[in-house]
Amino acid sequence: MSATRTRGILTAAAAFVLAASAIGGTAAAQAAGTNDRPNANSAGSGSHRETDSALAEAFNGVDRSTNWQQTGKLKLKFPTYHTEGIAFSQEHIFLSAVQIIEPTTKFPSPQGGFDRTAGKGVGHLFVMDKAGNLQKDIILGEGDMYHPGGIDFDGANVWVPVAQYRPSSSAIIYRVDAKTLDVHKQFEVKDHFGGIVMDKQTGHLVGNTWGSRRFAEWDLRGRQLSTWQNPNYFIDYQDCQYVPTSKMLCGGITNLPQAPGAGGPGASYELGGMAMIDLKTRSVTRDVPFQQWSTAGHVATRNPFKMTADGNHLTLKLAPDNGDEGNGTEILTYEATVAPAK
Repeated sequence: MSATRTRGILTAAAAFVLAASAIGGTAAAQAAGTNDRPNANSAGSGSHRETDSALAEAFNGVDRSTNWQQTGKLKLKFPTYHTEGIAFSQEHIFLSAVQIIEPTTKFPSPQGGFDRTAGKGVGHLFVMDKAGNLQKDIILGEGDMYHPGGIDFDGANVWVPVAQYRPSSSAIIYRVDAKTLDVHKQFEVKDHFGGIVMDKQTGHLVGNTWGSRRFAEWDLRGRQLSTWQNPNYFIDYQDCQYVPTSKMLCGGITNLPQAPGAGGPGASYELGGMAMIDLKTRSVTRDVPFQQWSTAGHVATRNPFKMTADGNHLTLKLAPDNGDEGNGTEILTYEATVAPAK
């Protein structure tokens, strides 16, 4: 047996032991109080054999002139409230959303470390078939933590952060089995985390805070391993996905001032965009604007965002409109073919 192969086997074994140890410590944090564990084939087992995927390579060919064409529009025929994140398994479409019952209100000056009231709401994770028919409405959250954010599917589980609807607050990280739809409360964290991905290379979770100004990395017991500031101010990331190897692809939005002559005093416009982030170097390796618009007039990367690649052909799924806007929530499909990056 070669030395290279021996090192590879030892690395795989070490990754499995590390992830298994982390998963084993989640018992106290399970919503039902059981010692349920992620599927053995899930990302939590780690993987040292990943190579850069077609998506990572194809995204390097995306730029401002990429010709995105809308090729599909799936109308959702149930109340969707304010959409947040989307994920796709072989059997289901998952859509997170927040139902606002009492809006937050800004304080004249910070009180108790907060800049606004907690408000009231209900967190939803909608489970649909591939035709967009609602199969189950999973209610997530506790107390003031009712705001689901961007979500990620790791091949077995859907990861969902549910936070207070205000910065510098708190959040619960949930794991939902994509087949059984069982819900597991994985752990709680301090601060508002509005997005999450599972790094299959390490078996760790990576989340981003309010406005995506800060990232944190945890093991599956919720032990924070590291944290770092976002070096990029182009957009605020709303929904992200894992991309091999140890990358995350995010879509998002920022509201920028509009010229008074174009919209009146205080007017703004929505700038959409996408960014690839290297989780090893913690740097943005590529970011590009995305200025396609929804039925209600929102930039399409406003919230739910997921992308796939077949060679150099990219497919983008988005759901920017709330249930009470325009034609209601529609899952929009955009496609583009890019030249291989040089």
